[in-house]
Parts: sequence; structure tokens; C-alpha cells
Amino acid sequence: MKADADAPGAPRVEVRSGASGLVERAAAGDASAWQELIAAYGKRVFALAYSRCRRVDEAEEVTQSVFATLAATLTGTHAGEYAERGKFEAWLFRIAINRTRDAVRGVRRRQAAMDTLRAAGSGTHADPQPPADSRLPALRRALESLPDADRDVIELRHHAGLSFRQMSDLLDEPVGTLLARHHRALRKIRALMQSTADDGEQNP
Repeated sequence: MKADADAPGAPRVEVRSGASGLVERAAAGDASAWQELIAAYGKRVFALAYSRCRRVDEAEEVTQSVFATLAATLTGTHAGEYAERGKFEAWLFRIAINRTRDAVRGVRRRQAAMDTLRAAGSGTHADPQPPADSRLPALRRALESLPDADRDVIELRHHAGLSFRQMSDLLDEPVGTLLARHHRALRKIRALMQSTADDGEQNP
């Protein structure tokens, strides 16, 4: 499942007839229902995963894992464990968030091991990456600096395309709380990016 390497955010595809009927058809083995589910949610799950993994292969692996879990829950070894109660998207993206966090931890462990090997081979610490001059790397650094709770809201809204009501179902928090957190996180991102821009002007 390929996507643009920069994954700026996936377009939201609505399941117009409601997810409940679509999920029931998929659970009954309807191949066209599975295609609709993948078309509706595949790019959004990938965008959420890529926003943190920053690697296409890792994001694809997360996406495949999420849909494998969905298949197992609906038709496989865990068939019957999921009861549709009008909150399918919240359930699906909860799985996606958990898989993404696992993938990020794995990437960090592998990166730390590689840095250790490089440092041991050269006798010095690995050279830091030079600062990037585009706004996209600055945006990514700003996102990475946010607390997990704030970053979850930003990425679920802008990458996964969830409404605040859907995020409320997923995160089990009031809509008003999530709206305030979203606004606060955006202000933090703007401030961090402005600070980066000011530093760049002072140190050409």
C-alpha cells in the first residue's frame, strides 16, 4: 500500500451508508465491502502512521497490521469479539495508534543500536544531522516536541481525518477538552516554528 512519501494528510473518504452495515457485510465475507473499508480508511491509517514513523515501509507495515487485526476480529480467529456500536472509526484508530507507537519504539531501538555501532567504529559520537532550512522539517520537530496527548489530537484530526466527536469516542474525553487541547497544540506549534525561523535569521 503505497502513498506519497511526504504524506501531507490523507483525504477523508466517508462511508456514506454508515460503517455498521459495511462492517457487517465485510464480516459476512463480502469482498466488495472489504475493498470499501480499505478505500475509506487505508490512506488515513497510513497517514497517521507515517506522521510518526517518517518511513514509508514502517507506515505500510502498521497499516497492514491494522487491517490484519480487523480481518481477524471480523472473520478470523477472533471473529465475534467486535460488536459494532456506531463507533467503528474510534475502535479502528485506537488500534492504529497502538500499532504506530509500537513501531516508533522499534525504530528508536534500532536507531539507537545503529548509532552505538557507528560511534564504536569511529571512536566518536555520531555526527548530528545538519539543520534543515525548509519549514517541513521544522513542523515535524515541533510536532515531535508536543506531549503525546497534544500530538494525538493534532494527528487524529489532520492525518486520520477524525471529527472531534469521533476523537471523543476514541480518547474517552469531552469534545470541549479536545477542542481546547487542539487549539493549544496549534499555538505551541506556531510558536516553536516562529522560534526556529527567528533563530535561522539570527544565525544565517
